[in-house]
Amino acid sequence: MNTVHTEQMKADIALVEETLKELLPYGEDVQRQARVIDAMRYSLEAGGKRIRPVLVMEFCRLCGGSVQTAMAPAAALEMIHTFSLIHDDLPAMDDDDYRRGRKSCHKEFDEATAILAGDALSIHAFSVIAEDAALDAEQKVRLMQVLGETSGYKGMIGGQIIDMENEQRDDVDLDNLRAMCAGKTGALIRCACRMGCIAASASEETIALADRYGACVGLAFQIVDDILDVTSTTEVLGKPVGSDEASHKTTFVTLMGIEEAQKLAKALTDEAIGILAQFDGSEFLTALTQDLLVRVK
Repeated sequence: MNTVHTEQMKADIALVEETLKELLPYGEDVQRQARVIDAMRYSLEAGGKRIRPVLVMEFCRLCGGSVQTAMAPAAALEMIHTFSLIHDDLPAMDDDDYRRGRKSCHKEFDEATAILAGDALSIHAFSVIAEDAALDAEQKVRLMQVLGETSGYKGMIGGQIIDMENEQRDDVDLDNLRAMCAGKTGALIRCACRMGCIAASASEETIALADRYGACVGLAFQIVDDILDVTSTTEVLGKPVGSDEASHKTTFVTLMGIEEAQKLAKALTDEAIGILAQFDGSEFLTALTQDLLVRVK
């Protein structure tokens, strides 16, 4: 990214961070629930790339919407994403002790608290949209429908169960792997793009175009993740590397090799950038899409 785009990214992330803090406040009425709120905040405010909320904000802008209408759906989506990370790290799932460079939620607190923190974030996300004053009723219903579909059994959770089942199989092929990634990683990225358009009251044609972009970026994102699990370090990545091999997971690297996986990620990125060319003022998102391909964590 050039300096202008880097500053825009920083500004977007700062606005996301501020909004997340405002939407998960402490108060006298929840003092007895402080432990679960602490766990929710611990994971929600742990940083990360904030790609999903940024995509919500930027697609809203591209479609002529205001940042005010984008913030509730952006924050809600990040809550859903964070809930998924808390649960992914649990011993029953990936059993990871670190996330984003510090202890996983269940290691910082305990397993039961982590489960409840993830549950609470997944529910609070929908309240955030329902209670937002900047969105009209039709937008709220559509946003909650999209968020529910892409985070549930048809989307992220569905992808997670395929991923878990794949660990017990030795016949996973590219079609199966694409289906898993379309759910586990791609669904929420597509959701981000669609939610941004919905927050701007964009046309169905525009929403479909953004969805195509999200599908390309989501798959490329997962392929790069697979590559980094082999080529990066725990210190750089902020989470354990080599976990895919340790769990006997079939990945794009194990099926295609690093070089061919890189080529596929590049082709998907180029396709996504071609879609963005149909939007006026998409220079920032184009730069972000290019950066996601060459990211180091």
